[in-house]
Amino acid sequence: MKIDKYSIVGLWQRFEINIKPLFVVFILTISFFSATACLKGKQSDTDNLIAKDTIKVLAIGNSFSQDALESYLSELARAADIPVVIGNLLIGGASLALHWDNANNDKAAYSYRKIAADGVNQYRDSVSIAEALADQDWDFVSFQQVSHDAGRFETLVEPLPRLFEYVHHHLQGRQVKFIFHQTWAYAQNATHEYFTNYNRDQLEMYRSIMEVTKRIKELIPVDIIVPVGTAIQNGRTSVVGDNFCRDGFHLNFNIGRYTAAAVWFESLFGESVIENSFKPETLSIDEAEIAKHAAHAAVLKPYEITNLSNN
Repeated sequence: MKIDKYSIVGLWQRFEINIKPLFVVFILTISFFSATACLKGKQSDTDNLIAKDTIKVLAIGNSFSQDALESYLSELARAADIPVVIGNLLIGGASLALHWDNANNDKAAYSYRKIAADGVNQYRDSVSIAEALADQDWDFVSFQQVSHDAGRFETLVEPLPRLFEYVHHHLQGRQVKFIFHQTWAYAQNATHEYFTNYNRDQLEMYRSIMEVTKRIKELIPVDIIVPVGTAIQNGRTSVVGDNFCRDGFHLNFNIGRYTAAAVWFESLFGESVIENSFKPETLSIDEAEIAKHAAHAAVLKPYEITNLSNN
């Protein structure tokens, strides 16, 4: 049988015409899934990078942790290109004894206030300590005593180690550093009922808080002391004077909270706050400089007042 080569070519041409569209679809499909896989891989890498580089800090506190952490720390961090998630477990006037009782009985008693790395605030009520500990892969967890007992060591002896052990147990396997938040003495004209614990003397209260802070490591293995109390006392030696509080004991919303946030910034990130570009609009340049120098000096000398009378 004689085979007509032209007939064979014709058959191939007809076959090629029919297969071309299928071949093109096949190539496009393979390319699409390959590109998608690459994009997914890049997205995962990005997510991992963000998770790795974002610093996450949780305070178990009260209105004093609100004063120190919730107003300006996030802005200072963003100005330094440091992504940070800030969590605050808040009950007004909460003592370490109350925190321990809430932990031990798994009470959903807290306002859980969280500031994301982009500065967006999130609030949830009726949250337990255990829930908050599980919410993020925390890098730092902070403890503090209620302000009027901050200079009375005997009030920390039982609840602080128990609370620490509870938190440590819930964070097993994680690389977490523990912080003690050193709070501040009241304004000299404060009318707080428990100011009598210190004979209504600001310097006596400050010195008592310092003595307690120096002994914290007798109770728990803290990694960082955040010396807000010393920073506020430093600031009081400047031209600002005794004007860091809004009601005699809570910090005011301007220089008071900014000073506290500046101490937290430098203590957490190991970076001098002096050159940080963030300044609240409500503060003058001079006021911001006083706050930052008060904070910086406190980190350098956490138990000693630095005179800023020339500032």
